[in-house]
Amino acid sequence: MTFDYAIIGGGIVGASTAWQLKQRLPSATIVLIEKESQLASHQSGHNSGVIHAGIYYQPGSMKARFCLRGVDATIKFSQANNIPVEQCGKLLVSTNPAEHTRMEALYKRCRENQVPVSLLSADELTQREPHIAGTGAILVESTGIADYPAICRKMVEKFQELGGELRLDTAVNSVRETNDEIILGTKNPQHREIRAGHIIACAGIMADRIAYMLGVGINFRMIPVRGEYYQLPTSKNNIIKHLIYPIPDPQLPFLGVHLTRMIDGRVTVGPNAVLGFSREGYAKGSFNISDVAAMVGYGGFWKLMKANLHTGVHEMKDSLLKNGYLKRCRKYCPELQLEDLQPYPSGIRAQAVTPDGTLINDFLFAETRRAVLVCNAPSPAATSAIPIGEHIVDKVIERFK
Repeated sequence: MTFDYAIIGGGIVGASTAWQLKQRLPSATIVLIEKESQLASHQSGHNSGVIHAGIYYQPGSMKARFCLRGVDATIKFSQANNIPVEQCGKLLVSTNPAEHTRMEALYKRCRENQVPVSLLSADELTQREPHIAGTGAILVESTGIADYPAICRKMVEKFQELGGELRLDTAVNSVRETNDEIILGTKNPQHREIRAGHIIACAGIMADRIAYMLGVGINFRMIPVRGEYYQLPTSKNNIIKHLIYPIPDPQLPFLGVHLTRMIDGRVTVGPNAVLGFSREGYAKGSFNISDVAAMVGYGGFWKLMKANLHTGVHEMKDSLLKNGYLKRCRKYCPELQLEDLQPYPSGIRAQAVTPDGTLINDFLFAETRRAVLVCNAPSPAATSAIPIGEHIVDKVIERFK
């Protein structure tokens, strides 16, 4: 099989890229390759479903720019294709003087990122959310909730309607770049080899392995970080009207445990952030010897662990003991009880780490003579998927025209 372009990865970034590339190059032969039996099997299907407004990110960064554009793009795509979507808004709640000070700094960051927000007093917070307690809050009205797996499937459906081809159950296990083409070896017995003039790799947590096969000159490794969630009983589905987030600690890479209204009406609690021992093992206790060996054999992993030892131990403790998890939630929702925290599927964040233990915080792309690789696309990649796909397509057309 020979194509003009092959796209590796059937998550929302790969789907967006395939759909937009086919629109821009209608006569090109393009194939989308996914190793699982269905689309959006990993990060795109194991997330909170939030349409992020872009308030946290470094002003001017790709995350800030793409997320701001992605909000409108995600909502418009969903509405145009009859996919459920809602702009319910988000409240970032401060619960003590230290958080209140951080809240004021975050409010300034929101303004720098051109995200419309309002500061609420404690009384105004109570009026909007009677079940939530705090010293104040930032109201972000543009935040919403979406069905990202449905968006992903619809993008691929549109890609196929334009003449694009989809190959499921096709795991790539080798990549060889020659002067004239790239040859992908796969585990699918029906098409062991796929040849393409160019490839685009949107491989999520496997991005480092594809980069290694391609000889990309960026030294990074993906470290799996499990985000464990609970859901509230159906009797508490109306406990909140907005999404409820804590004020994040700027020294930590994650946003903290929050209450999220899901698009199907449920309310989830989470996530925490604990080290994962399997890149794609979502069940508690999942362990993959190859993934662990690759992780502990990387010097950047140990430097990351050393720098975040206290936080890691605290997160692991709350993972093992539900009381600690509950305590974090009750800071802003004091009526929650232990029995309210009911099981819900976990997610895994693909976190790119450099050899000195630094977390790569922005979206990151790399190129070879015949390939474009998405090296790092963590949250808010789902919100930003349409602008990311546009960016990749622009890069491909400019690079390979």
